[in-house]
Amino acid sequence: MVNLGQRREIGKIGKVLVTGHTGFKGTWATLMLEALGIEVVGLSLPAEQDSLYNLLGRKGLIEEYIFDISDRNRVAEIIKRSKIQTVIHMAAQPLVLLSYQYPVTTFETNVMGTVNVLNASFLNSTVETVVIVTTDKVYENKNTGKRFIESDSLLGKDPYSASKVGVEAAVAAWSQISRTKGGPTLISARAGNVIGGGDFAENRIIPDIVRGFLTGKSVEIRNPDSTRPWQHALDPISGYFMAAIDATLNREHYSINFGPKDQSLEVTKVVELAKDILGSKLDLKYSDKIHANFESHLLDLDSTFAQKRLGWNPVLNQIESIKQTFQWWKEYEKNRDTVLELCNQDINTFVNGHGFVS
Repeated sequence: MVNLGQRREIGKIGKVLVTGHTGFKGTWATLMLEALGIEVVGLSLPAEQDSLYNLLGRKGLIEEYIFDISDRNRVAEIIKRSKIQTVIHMAAQPLVLLSYQYPVTTFETNVMGTVNVLNASFLNSTVETVVIVTTDKVYENKNTGKRFIESDSLLGKDPYSASKVGVEAAVAAWSQISRTKGGPTLISARAGNVIGGGDFAENRIIPDIVRGFLTGKSVEIRNPDSTRPWQHALDPISGYFMAAIDATLNREHYSINFGPKDQSLEVTKVVELAKDILGSKLDLKYSDKIHANFESHLLDLDSTFAQKRLGWNPVLNQIESIKQTFQWWKEYEKNRDTVLELCNQDINTFVNGHGFVS
């Protein structure tokens, strides 16, 4: 391992490919890399109509390629043509409930899409590091409230989490290829529930609440007693960058958690904070339906390894992350022309908080 200052030298990761760059986390990652002076290439499906990418008018602002990562040859061609040094792979079907509706597509995108990115990275000698973003939902979860560490057993309950366990298996296999035959250094990055301004995803509590706030429609809240490790998207994204720097310098493969320090919060706390910040325009009702068979009830992550290995700690705790997210949307509702300014304010907080230098 290297010293704290070196770990923050973001320029070490070179030219970066962000897959899924039109998505919520991908857009935030692209903005932050640009703010840090890093050249970014994007590869993704077209942006959803309601997306932070479109809200910011991001089309054509970087070198970008819009196609499905299931096209193995084209993925390899783009990585070769662009002379990528670091890949941050976030392209995925990320929704648990949607995975029940489209299980085959979920596996094709998440598992084989990742295999295609790994294959392309190993075919091109410029690639030094690949960070594969998975999820906290890969752990075998018996709903005991246990804080998962990286060595815990993996087991997917639903098509989404099972597909991400498949991703972890692919990363392990290609890591072994790298150790025996040479190739890029691989990192598996597992993050908790990410939130932040600009997330329009369906069937996620904070985007659902925000849609109700913006439209005046009633919002149904499911599983109020469920807990999640809520964190602003830029905290784990910063962790991905720090892991990429570390992997580039030290050439060690590992899995790593990025989650809040404090214990996961219940959905009811999120609702309480939403009411405090967004106020009387909200019409929130708790659902009588039980969704526990579809989603895990208790989730919590232990990020001790990230703290020791990278010196990473979340800049915001969970309550601060939730408040900042709702405040972003409140300011956006007042003046929708300030979206870039709002993003840049958040990015400055995390760049300074994690101590990145060019």
